[in-house]
Amino acid sequence: MIEQAPSVDSVVTPKPLALSLGLDAAVWDGVLAALLVNPDAGLSVKHTETGRYVHASEQLATMLGRSQADLIGCSDLDLFGHDAAASLRAADEATLTMGTPQASEHRLSIDPAQPRRDFKVVCVPLPSANGSTSKYLSHLWVDVSDAMRRDAKLAMALMQLEQQQIVNESLSREAQDARQRQGGGGLYQRAQFDEQLRREVDLSTREHREFSLVSIAIDPPTELEVDLGPAARPRVLEALGRLIRGNTRAMDASCCLGEDRFAILLSGVGLATAHARVESLRRQCATQLVVLDGHDFGFTVSMGVASFPHTAHTQDELFDASEMALGSAQRRGGNCVSLASIRFDAVA
Repeated sequence: MIEQAPSVDSVVTPKPLALSLGLDAAVWDGVLAALLVNPDAGLSVKHTETGRYVHASEQLATMLGRSQADLIGCSDLDLFGHDAAASLRAADEATLTMGTPQASEHRLSIDPAQPRRDFKVVCVPLPSANGSTSKYLSHLWVDVSDAMRRDAKLAMALMQLEQQQIVNESLSREAQDARQRQGGGGLYQRAQFDEQLRREVDLSTREHREFSLVSIAIDPPTELEVDLGPAARPRVLEALGRLIRGNTRAMDASCCLGEDRFAILLSGVGLATAHARVESLRRQCATQLVVLDGHDFGFTVSMGVASFPHTAHTQDELFDASEMALGSAQRRGGNCVSLASIRFDAVA
């Protein structure tokens, strides 16, 4: 037979409650000691078979927005609804199974007009004084809603700071990259290009892989470009710079070497692949229209392609090889791509 829950009058103070329920005094004293350490905590005692509360402290009643009398005899389902009751029941069953205090967290609807509140609940099995199977569980309730909100705000603030840091670092990299580039085409300055070329030579030497260097020269201007005057050539340079950047990858590098002269480093790309890629760039240049003062005109380029280590042993030799190939393209009338000769001693 299920034991009748004590009346409200019999559970007003903790000591009479322990005596009326026949609880082990030492365990109950431990519960009360925990309550003294956590004066803001609420205390409840629940019958394990009925699932109904036989005691609720004034502090807990205040937390839940009810009177003590309203809580006595109620179940979690009566107080909090199905989902919360299932969560609390699972925590009770874990405590009974383990036989030791268990802590759990629950989000409960106390007032339908208010946001749900977060509680940390420590469930403690209460053995009987005569050593029989425990029929009661005590619960220490701590409202952690404010702490959870503070933690959530802190986490949000930290996330925003992290995101801002990422944005700042990105802007810093972009600014640094912009300082390393020049002109309307946005190509690297010569010093940065030479440094990246040096690193590529070192990497290719260590890992036994090839890369290519392309020398580019703008062919002589058309009659219309000459007629348009000095303002026409900067437009051509800008157009070529954009085309070069559009045809290179992040790991590549491109540079304006001087008036009408450019260079491209194609990382990890051999001679044949480099030829195919710059041939596509050459065709794009030949069909590109530059507009100035309502007039449109075109331009063409000549290109020389050399690769490391197949056409050169060193960085200087690589530049010389690409320049020689460029000269060959210009002698052929321009608007074409020439390849540097492969050094068979380098291959060997």
